[in-house]
Amino acid sequence: MNKSHRLLGFALCGLTLAVVACSEASLSKVGTPELRAELFDTIIARTERREAFSPVKNERLGFDPVMEMEALRDVVISANTEPELYYALARLSHARRDRHLDLYLVAGGLELPDSAGLDVLGGETNEPGQAPVKIFPDYSEEDAGYFVGDLAADPRWPELPAIGDQIVSVNGMLVEAWHDSATAFMRHSTTIALRWKLAEAMALSTAAFPSHLRAAELTLVVRSSSGTESTYSLPFADPSELIWTGSGDPSYPGLGLELKTPTFDLLVPEDKRRFVVLIWRGFRETMVSDVDALVEFAESQGLLDHALVMDVTRSRGGSLGAYAMQRLQPLPFKTTFGNLRISDVTEPFVEDKRLDFAARNINDGGVSETIDDGSWLMSWLESDVLGALTRGEAYSTNVPFKLAHAPKESDGILEPAPKHFRGPIGIISGPSGGSHLGQFVSIIVDNDLGPVVGMPPGGYSNTWEWEEVLTFPGTDQPVVAFMWNIGHTIRPNGEIAEGNPAAVDEWIPLTRANVETYYARMLERVLALLESPRTP
Repeated sequence: MNKSHRLLGFALCGLTLAVVACSEASLSKVGTPELRAELFDTIIARTERREAFSPVKNERLGFDPVMEMEALRDVVISANTEPELYYALARLSHARRDRHLDLYLVAGGLELPDSAGLDVLGGETNEPGQAPVKIFPDYSEEDAGYFVGDLAADPRWPELPAIGDQIVSVNGMLVEAWHDSATAFMRHSTTIALRWKLAEAMALSTAAFPSHLRAAELTLVVRSSSGTESTYSLPFADPSELIWTGSGDPSYPGLGLELKTPTFDLLVPEDKRRFVVLIWRGFRETMVSDVDALVEFAESQGLLDHALVMDVTRSRGGSLGAYAMQRLQPLPFKTTFGNLRISDVTEPFVEDKRLDFAARNINDGGVSETIDDGSWLMSWLESDVLGALTRGEAYSTNVPFKLAHAPKESDGILEPAPKHFRGPIGIISGPSGGSHLGQFVSIIVDNDLGPVVGMPPGGYSNTWEWEEVLTFPGTDQPVVAFMWNIGHTIRPNGEIAEGNPAAVDEWIPLTRANVETYYARMLERVLALLESPRTP
């Protein structure tokens, strides 16, 4: 969730390498087989030292992350072009199956003919083109495939597939084979979220996929509900130019928009029923002020005693969700906790935070991480965390998440704010987002604050990541920036959150058949559950 602000470039020169090998590497961005082998071994060693692995995720997915990485040794060593090496390292990183962990292109490092959609350290990211369709997974069964979920309303493309058409093939590959091939290049922490992200990426001209999975146009073979198959060749357009029909977006007929902020849309029933709906967009820069404005508006309109339904199906992550929880429902609750893996990057990580604290800039990608000035967090880092390093312990103590709302001695129980919504709360959830969103939903579920319907969030969450610019051994030749997950999020029930999203009360899968009525159905069900007595 948080990225180290000052990246370290390490010279990785192995003593067994000849001077000539180091000299050759300075002439080539892909190095030599010997240097790539040394780079591979260094990544594995650092992963074993630093990574905060999630045993519950590994058990659920049935894999060992280090073994999965080791299996790619020959792929990395044999990569003798820049694209081959980049995608080999992407596979190596993604083999850990952690949605937060990605690669970054760096100045002077590996270059690609097209980097659309890839993060560039210190530079601009080129946005990928979007085909005039959106694809969704059919969750009716584990392998039910993908379907057309939304269309661009644009006269440039009068001939498009229909909403609900099933995807048969992608760029000449059967969709099942495309799914299997694309999985190696898609970051994910759960299989349910993997399918969502692959569906999104299918309609993008993203360089997240190597050339054999991409084409100048998106060619789809689709099957209609009557069984007829049709082929469409769809161009990629600037996403900002596309206007969508909205078939797959949150939609609640009979509710009117009463308040709009960057954080949410507030919808109120036109027939005066006593509930409100928040279409929630994330825990970002303006969330605190937006939530304060919501409470003031709700008080002025007599809405604080209404039931509150949060649709988080399109929400991003961020920070300070407990602040919102204290104001959106009436019960005390235990917040999430977190820790740090103790390793060779513990001291530089703490030093990063010291500099952030001195600059009054403790944040997560521009989003404030703490309610106070960061004093609670720094006290823990400089006492407990550095103390654990001195003692040779594997992990720090578990403390309320990032010490954002309570000091390290706290039991994590937070009371509602003086002014808050007093009615029951319910959640409409889906696999699109995760991170701090997943923590927010786990607080609802683990504290039994209200019902959750739909599908679980994407299942990725940790405390912090560490980023580092990798260079070839014995040279100053950068390759890519690599990331490690260096801390666990602990759900209120005591379980590690990564790869372990909170379960929903009522599973309502998105399918080809229900895409246009999906949100109305989920609202109906969550309201029914809100009216039913909660059982322990």
